[in-house]
Amino acid sequence: MSHAFQQSVITEFRANAGKVGAPFEGADLLLLTTTGARSGKPHTTPLGYVRDGRSLLVVGSNLGAPLHPDWYRNLLARPTVRVEVGDEEFDSLAVPAEGARRDELFARVVAEAPGYADYQDATDRLLPVVVLERPGPDVTAPAITSLADKLVEVHTWLRGQLRHVHNETEAHFAARAAHPGGGEAPAPGLGLQIRQRCLAFCQALEFHHTAEGGHMFPTMEGYHPELGHVFDRLREEHRSIGAVQSALAALLADVAVAEPDRFRAELARMTEELTAHLDYEEEHILPLLAGVPWPPAPPAS
Repeated sequence: MSHAFQQSVITEFRANAGKVGAPFEGADLLLLTTTGARSGKPHTTPLGYVRDGRSLLVVGSNLGAPLHPDWYRNLLARPTVRVEVGDEEFDSLAVPAEGARRDELFARVVAEAPGYADYQDATDRLLPVVVLERPGPDVTAPAITSLADKLVEVHTWLRGQLRHVHNETEAHFAARAAHPGGGEAPAPGLGLQIRQRCLAFCQALEFHHTAEGGHMFPTMEGYHPELGHVFDRLREEHRSIGAVQSALAALLADVAVAEPDRFRAELARMTEELTAHLDYEEEHILPLLAGVPWPPAPPAS
């Protein structure tokens, strides 16, 4: 698909709530916006998709070419993506399926879109199947009207990703424990999922801390000099949390060969340090942000 034609599809999609004419008329099409692995710039790609419950499945077919498409390499580097489907738009965690799960989902895709089987036959490359997680409806979530609410939303997402990492590593250890002896231990069926989850968590936390340290904290400290010790502690914690992030990534990279009890202890220690930082920040910062409206009002013209 040439760049000009791809851009015309994107423009038509956005102008017509996801409806696109020939050659995609009637097809299930979404727009996937990834962040360039090298450039750091957003890239939007129209892709066919298949529904799997609330999730959406996309295939890195690249029309059967020998190399993975750029959008797939981008999401391996930066797992948080933006999805547009119909008139809906949401952030998603992109997780490539592995092993038997990948084969099961690919068969599901081929049942609805047989052309993907032809693309697989055309290449020795195993076509990746990527699960785009759709955020579930949360009727209990309060409306976000202040910067304090926004901070809580970010922290809630970060805590949720840590819970997912714990659950997925426990599922991996359970699969290892169920493996009969005498043969090679199974590959971590959740390896990529754990990796993507950890990477998304670390990147989101780094962005969050950069925004706080570069903009929010200096402004707040100017209004509240009596809380200088709080901001000094948070800055110091940001530096130490950076080391914890790196250690967490290294720990999870070795989940396939890790000794379960030692792994659990290390993961629990790191999680406690991360959540203690979020708790301290909420205790001291949230009251200062409760009166700051969110989203911010546009500047007066």
